[in-house]
Amino acid sequence: MPLQLYAHPFSSYCQKVLTALYENGTHFEFRLLDDPEGPAMRELTRIWPMRRFPVLVDDDRSVIEASCIIEHLALYHPGPVKLIPDDPREALEVRTMDRFFDNYVSTPQQKIVFDAIRQPQDRDPYGVAEARAMLETSYAWLEQKMQGRQWAAGEHFSLADCGAAPFLFYADWTHAIGDAFPTVHAYRRRLLARPSFARAVDEARPYRSFFPLGAPDRD
Repeated sequence: MPLQLYAHPFSSYCQKVLTALYENGTHFEFRLLDDPEGPAMRELTRIWPMRRFPVLVDDDRSVIEASCIIEHLALYHPGPVKLIPDDPREALEVRTMDRFFDNYVSTPQQKIVFDAIRQPQDRDPYGVAEARAMLETSYAWLEQKMQGRQWAAGEHFSLADCGAAPFLFYADWTHAIGDAFPTVHAYRRRLLARPSFARAVDEARPYRSFFPLGAPDRD
């Protein structure tokens, strides 16, 4: 039975896993979650009652959370691109950068987007201001961290870049990466040029009108 991925192509966390799958040409069945009452969502609800995605099903094993799915793929379905290094010290740097992009880029970015979906009386301007400030701090930190680096954890594309790609992609739409961060801009361009992520971006193009803040006419 092929791997089954319950996902939506416009979701940043789903794109993180899709990038990993496309990097290694891993065969899988895409269970598209395009209808909240559709059969794929009903299946997902039975597998994972939280109804959060992506979720990977590998025979009788269900794997939740994007980083854990990529770790699972590295263990059970390895390919030519080693997304998690064998050296434990190098692997620690990859996981550290993966956590940075999850917690300090994606989390504040999604805070701003989710706030825009709320009714005006339920919005949290203070929380949004905090999220924008965190993104500015994250961009500044990353600007220094990426000096001399091709990819997030060094010279090799890794798990950390699988997350950085969609998170920086949407972060720049949400709270623009300023001119003070040319290294971050250059890194984002490299990620967009990576064939695996470029494919994920192209597959999500039909859904751009759903972006609550309005998708820019670029990328």
